[in-house]
This record gives sequence, C-alpha cells and structure tokens, in this order.
Amino acid sequence: MTDTTTPRAGRVNAIGLAQTDYKGLPSTLCQGCGHNSIANQIVQVAYELNVRPAEMLKLSGIGCSSKSPAYFLGQSFGFNGLHGRMPSLATGALMGNHTMRAIAVSGDGDSASIGLGQFKHVLRRNVRMVYIVENNGVYGLTKGQFSATADEGQELKYAGTNEFPPIDICMEAILAGCGFVARSFSGDAQQVRELMKAALSHGGTAVLDIISPCVAFNNADTSTKSYHYGKEHEIPLHGIGFVPSEEEIEIEAYDPGELRVVEMHDGSWVKLRKLEADYDPTDRMGAMHRLQWAQENQELITGLVYYDGSRPSLAESSRLGDTPLNALDESRVRPGREALAGLMDGLM
Repeated sequence: MTDTTTPRAGRVNAIGLAQTDYKGLPSTLCQGCGHNSIANQIVQVAYELNVRPAEMLKLSGIGCSSKSPAYFLGQSFGFNGLHGRMPSLATGALMGNHTMRAIAVSGDGDSASIGLGQFKHVLRRNVRMVYIVENNGVYGLTKGQFSATADEGQELKYAGTNEFPPIDICMEAILAGCGFVARSFSGDAQQVRELMKAALSHGGTAVLDIISPCVAFNNADTSTKSYHYGKEHEIPLHGIGFVPSEEEIEIEAYDPGELRVVEMHDGSWVKLRKLEADYDPTDRMGAMHRLQWAQENQELITGLVYYDGSRPSLAESSRLGDTPLNALDESRVRPGREALAGLMDGLM
C-alpha cells in the first residue's frame, strides 16, 4: 500500500493528510448502527494523531462488527479472518513486523463465544494492538440470536428468553492479565475518541469494550445494550482527556474532584478527573469488584476500568530486534546446509 503524504490544499494534519484520507468505503450496516459511529471516531482519532496509514494494520473476524474495518483507514493494510480467529492473525502479523500498529475490531459473538479462547490468549501474550469489541449482545448478522454477553432473562422477539448469565468482556480481560481495559458507549463520541487515543499509545494489548446497540434486533429500552438504556444508565468512572507526548493540547474543564494522572508506555499521559472518590484504575481487584457491582445493579460504567503499563509486550518478551522479521535478509532467517545438517544430527 502507498502512504499519500503530499501536502494538499485545505485543512490537513501535521503529515499533510486530510481527514477524508482516513475514511474507507461507504458503510453497508443498518442506519443508526453504533458500529458506524465507532468507525467515524477511528477516522477522527487517526487524523488528529497524525497516523500514517501505511504503518497501520486493520484486523477482524466475522460478524457485523468485523465489517467495520472496511469503513475506516482505506489506505491501510487489512485482513478479515475466520470467525473468532482474528487474534491468531494479529499475533502472526505483529510478530512478523512488530513496528506496525494495529486496530483489531471484533464483536461479542466473535470474541466472547467462538473466539473466547483466542481472546484470552492474545491478552496473556500482550500483543501490541488496540482490540475493540463492538458489543451489542446479539448475533446481528445471523438475525438476532443471543450472544454470550446478552443479559440473563433478556427477551428477544425471535430468540425467546436468555437463561444464561452474561460474560463480561472487561472482567475477562483483567483476569487474562490485560494492562489496558476500558468500556465506553458508542453514543458517547468524545469519550470513545479519548479512550482510543490513549489505547493507541499503550505498549501492549488495549481492550475497548464499546456497547454498540443493534438497532435491528436489540434496541428495546429494557436491554442494557440499547441506546435508551445506555443514555439513561451510563455512569462515567471519570472524565478523560488525552495529551499526546509530542504535542500538548488543552482539556475541557471537568467537575471539581481529585485529579489522577496515569503515565502511558510511551511517556504520554491520560488525565482522569475522578467522579467516584474511591475509584482507582490501577487497583486490579478494585476494578473487578466495581465491574461485578455494576453488573449486579445493571449499571453501564464507562471509562478506563484498569491500567497497568508494567508488562512487556510479546515483541519485547520475545526479544525481537529493531529490524522486523519480515525485513531481515534471507541469510539471517534461512539456515545454511551446515546448520541444517547439525540439527538433523542432533535428532538422530
């Protein structure tokens, strides 16, 4: 792929790209789908952070959510994989070239059902990527069956009543050792943007569980994945603003309260104005307790749920050199005849 960086007339960012350069194909999703809003925020964030499209990788699995990468960063590399298998593709691609940055888009069916095992292991390995789960509680692409994140007791016209407790994406991420776990609501565009900016600066896997209502099959007022419920029950854990390390920006004033500053992996900062006086996003057990309490009270808590920047990424723990594996000379990756003979002798 080519990276068009020639300055153009009109409003462009620091690398000479207009916001339209970060768009993709027209959406084929339902009008009003939360996934479209998320794609739009990715476009805005990439433009504001001067992302070079040729240095960005897009990945997805199967489902309505996994169509989303077609709608943003049209000049970037991308791969749409099998249902639930996107984490394996991400691991291989980013081991092959650990200098790339990646945005992976999945859904609650793709990650919490068939792909749950892959989801857990990519977090355990801490592959450097932004992992977005567009969470609507249903299989929208196959006409509205319950997914693993559907509310217990929830009723749908075509699926009946859900008898099983939901899987909490954020809880599973924290238990798997993920160092950046956040939840947001697709109807809160500003919060989604700020969390994405912070996630892109994180040195390992950053999980964003974004409640993204399905307007076709799961938008009843009683569903915790609906627009009405999200707007009525959203409880921000904190106001959030992001300050890139290369350029300081002003942050809108927040309600009075304690300020916590969290240093990101690359030296950037996330500033949190705490609304719950006793909430600490660096407290692992406290984060899991808060998630459980929210589930029991059917709250939609949003914001940075948990952060720990101390874990090395998979590329770091694997001691990969500065040169990506896919850029190494053949002589460095292909053993000679003598080396192969020695290997075979050792197996005798």
